[in-house]
Amino acid sequence: MIQSLLIANRGEIACRITRTARRLGIRTVAIYSDADRHALHVREADAAVHIGPPAARASYLVGEKIIAAAKETGAEAIHPGYGFLSENAAFAQSVIDAGLIWVGPNPASITAMGLKDAAKKLMDAAGVPTTPGYLGEDQAPERLKAEADAIGYPVLIKAVAGGGGKGMRRVNDAADFADMLQSCKREAAASFGDDRVLIEKYILSPRHIEVQVFGDTHGNVVHLFERDCSLQRRHQKVIEEAPAPGMDAETRAAVCGAAVKAAEAVDYVGAGTIEFIADASEGLRADRIWFMEMNTRLQVEHPVTEEITGQDLVEWQLRVASGEPLPKRQDDLAISGWAMEARLYAEDPAHEFLPSTGRLEHFDLGRRIRIDTGVEEGDRVTPFYDPMIAKLIASGDTREEAIDTFLGALDEVEVWPVKTNAAFLARCAADADFRAGRVDTGFIPSRIDALVPSSEPGDGVWAMAATAMLASDFGRAAAPGDPWRALQGFRANDAAETGVALRQGGETRVVDTDDAELAGVATAQGDAMLVFAEGQAFAFTLPGAGGAGAGGAGSDGTLLSPMPGRIIAVDARQGDSVKKGQKLVTLEAMKMEHSLVAPFDGVVAAIDAAEGAQVTEGAMLVKIEKGEGA
Repeated sequence: MIQSLLIANRGEIACRITRTARRLGIRTVAIYSDADRHALHVREADAAVHIGPPAARASYLVGEKIIAAAKETGAEAIHPGYGFLSENAAFAQSVIDAGLIWVGPNPASITAMGLKDAAKKLMDAAGVPTTPGYLGEDQAPERLKAEADAIGYPVLIKAVAGGGGKGMRRVNDAADFADMLQSCKREAAASFGDDRVLIEKYILSPRHIEVQVFGDTHGNVVHLFERDCSLQRRHQKVIEEAPAPGMDAETRAAVCGAAVKAAEAVDYVGAGTIEFIADASEGLRADRIWFMEMNTRLQVEHPVTEEITGQDLVEWQLRVASGEPLPKRQDDLAISGWAMEARLYAEDPAHEFLPSTGRLEHFDLGRRIRIDTGVEEGDRVTPFYDPMIAKLIASGDTREEAIDTFLGALDEVEVWPVKTNAAFLARCAADADFRAGRVDTGFIPSRIDALVPSSEPGDGVWAMAATAMLASDFGRAAAPGDPWRALQGFRANDAAETGVALRQGGETRVVDTDDAELAGVATAQGDAMLVFAEGQAFAFTLPGAGGAGAGGAGSDGTLLSPMPGRIIAVDARQGDSVKKGQKLVTLEAMKMEHSLVAPFDGVVAAIDAAEGAQVTEGAMLVKIEKGEGA
């Protein structure tokens, strides 16, 4: 068994790997950038090495620094986690060439599955069913258009070297093909340095089904059943579960058998995932599930497989990398129960899912379910990396039980002042169609307005805040003679009752505490009363006190940068008339683009944003004034 391990990653997955390594008696080495100097994954490791500035391209993506850190600390193996360099064949080869153990597949396997067109040709040859499409070398626009016409619309244009939802365009009509092709090729060139594309038939009722596979150096390959990752937003997975709803034994045998065949075709070693696209218009059927691509690494959603099989997949990885055979044979593996995972992101669904950064002043995810995280209370969420702060994994004997446990856990999420998508996740899981297993990749886009929670607290939350305020030190310390601070018994133009004057955001209310019925949690934080309910957090203060501020667009029309970032587009000038919701500035941060929009109809009174400029959190970018009659 490996004795010392460098983990070439950060955050949640680095902590996850450390947990298993510690149980196996393996010494761990962390790496960290300037932004992660005090991060949890650094604190939990036995040793840690600084590798550079915050930007990943200068730290976590510099293979030479990582290999040097392993040698400096005496680590004999490197585990790449997921993301960063985990599917970089050149880095894997460099690790091996340096005399270190690579905890992952052979570089040749990574290369074979790295380009979508080559991988599909390989699968065709191996007898694995693939989606109808064009994988040819001829990239002339006329040839691509002719192939799309022959396949039949709608079609999907995909970057050959694509990933992460980039370099993909759906084309519904032949008249739109040329424009969509150019757009896709531009994005592919900018994102991957390769503008080649392939054409696939677009599946109208698609389900994303993937199979966990594992191989060893002794020629054994097994599968650990399937996962359903159909709940997606902008091609990014949101909720994953195992097994897949509606999967019968015959279809499972076919798709899992195809996954094993795919892994064997590339002499696969270690953990990998074979991803399939299913046409679910008539339910899951073996003849309507096609190979899409392979991820040659451990997946973010691997915990749901662990929950239904009782296996530790990181332990499997370490044992296989140490030269041991697979811990289990295929006949030893079985599905037990149901599991569901959600990615808890530091983002604000009510404001176009804008990432949220800052210090986690209050952070409690409860104890009801398995929590895989890379942060603790007091840590900071920075703008430099992916905004996922935790994975919430619920399980049960049945799917219904897992959903109920999952919803209960989401209701217990307490995070402040960083915003999360917990309430959004809860609305997804509570949806009647989701509970019935009627899901496809269009589930979220088709009902996004109903799934996004309001940023304003409801009456029950106001009442809960008032009740908590009365019982707190705020109420007992209210200044005598000040009608705004004298909480108990205040009610405008009425007899004295249990009314409380509170402020939240830009609104002040006098609230009757008799209306407090909503279940939730309230806790004092500074001069504010925080209420956590249904996955959201709201801060209330006394009308005369300073509030716990929020970023974004102020009620006075001031648009502030919600995080550090780079301005990539300015779509307004001083003096322009603008409409509510109109995009004014586009900011790039945390590997994503974010639009700042006009909060109401008005005129641009001032603008302090220039394309290409770097801005800090809270910087004033645009000032909107209401026009006459607005």
